[in-house]
Amino acid sequence: MNPWGWHELTTLFLHFVSLSLMSIGGAVTTVPEMHRFLVSEQAWLSEGQFSNAIALAQAAPGPNVLFVAVLGWTVGMNAAGGSAAGAAAWSLAGASVFVSMLGIVLPSATLTFFAARWGQRNRERPTVRAFKLAMAPVVVALLVATGWILAGSHGNWAVNPGAYLITAASALLVWHKRIHLLWILGAGALAGVMGWV
Repeated sequence: MNPWGWHELTTLFLHFVSLSLMSIGGAVTTVPEMHRFLVSEQAWLSEGQFSNAIALAQAAPGPNVLFVAVLGWTVGMNAAGGSAAGAAAWSLAGASVFVSMLGIVLPSATLTFFAARWGQRNRERPTVRAFKLAMAPVVVALLVATGWILAGSHGNWAVNPGAYLITAASALLVWHKRIHLLWILGAGALAGVMGWV
């Protein structure tokens, strides 16, 4: 990996700013674009690092958006040569976390603040109600794309059909049953430990 500097941190920040403005339904809906940029285009993360960062952050308590901090941390650590690089790696990882989180949170939080106030004042307008109704299928489609990317990070269907089957089963359980998500996460972890996926 090429040496990192202000240019790369600025690129990371600006990309997360653009994703923030696109994150209808939360930051997790932008995972496919994060994957394209961080793994496919820039090669700052491997497939495994990308999916592991998201899984770790989603399993931990706290806000859903914390996976962006873990992605930023991993990008910074990789760029510095790993934790063996010492203080330089830790400082670059910290800077990457800062710019990633600032980029993903600041624009959408600012826009949400002003749009929510305007939407509350104009909630009875037919155009506002139509906009809210039209956003539901967009969010669902973005979440399906996120699930597809995360399942695909473990190989294609022919190589590892279990990852796709678990993804589909999890989606159906969440959709039709009132099962707590931690049970589904636990079942996925058990499937991984047993070597099924």
